[in-house]
Amino acid sequence: METGLYIIADRIVKIDSIYSRVHRSCREYVLSEKKSGSCSPDISILTSEADIAYEKSRSRSGESFPDDYYEELAVHRKLSTAMLDFDTFLFHGSCVAVDGKAYIFAAPSGTGKSTHVRLWREMLGDRAVMVNDDKPYLRVTSEGVLAYGTPYNGKHHLGSNICVPLKAICVLSRGEENSIKETTKESVYPVLLQQTYRPESAEDLKKTLALLDKLTFSVKLYTLKCNMEPDAARVSYEGMHG
Repeated sequence: METGLYIIADRIVKIDSIYSRVHRSCREYVLSEKKSGSCSPDISILTSEADIAYEKSRSRSGESFPDDYYEELAVHRKLSTAMLDFDTFLFHGSCVAVDGKAYIFAAPSGTGKSTHVRLWREMLGDRAVMVNDDKPYLRVTSEGVLAYGTPYNGKHHLGSNICVPLKAICVLSRGEENSIKETTKESVYPVLLQQTYRPESAEDLKKTLALLDKLTFSVKLYTLKCNMEPDAARVSYEGMHG
């Protein structure tokens, strides 16, 4: 077994794994040696061959991957479930921070959210910082919602080990003309639910839905129709930042 201590979404996480892949993925989140000796983990994760077999059984791609890949999926699932006890849940979206505020673009895979965020980064330069291009953690507090970078940052590996207050979530769809409007929870809730990690147990699912409901009352919600031209970034930025 290999052991590592990490700090992810402000929680100390101990991971005991069979393979080293998960520890390579978490290398930017390693808990400093100064703190590791005096802190007890908030979350402890232990993997087994049974966990690997379970992830293989869930695979729908028809492809076969190495066991360490499936173990990483198992760690991800266990961590995301454990985070619910700290009012934190996993959301599938591309999250970018501008001037200290985070914005998430949500849409089904292949719609172009990562491409749109790239247009923001090209337009805003150093003012735009990637939080996470795929799976940020969101913590719901009485003062608002915090977006965290995670080791699970998509195929482009774009993200940072940072925490930023979340200002808005924008549901993106393709269109010939660029337009953005503020919207209601009811109009985008199906998409938000689809993009939220939903655990298997009824108790954990209930926690997740409660956090998602609180999220929709804590941040502004928008819908964006856009093409993939640079002006799409200007329209969405001005619509949400103004």
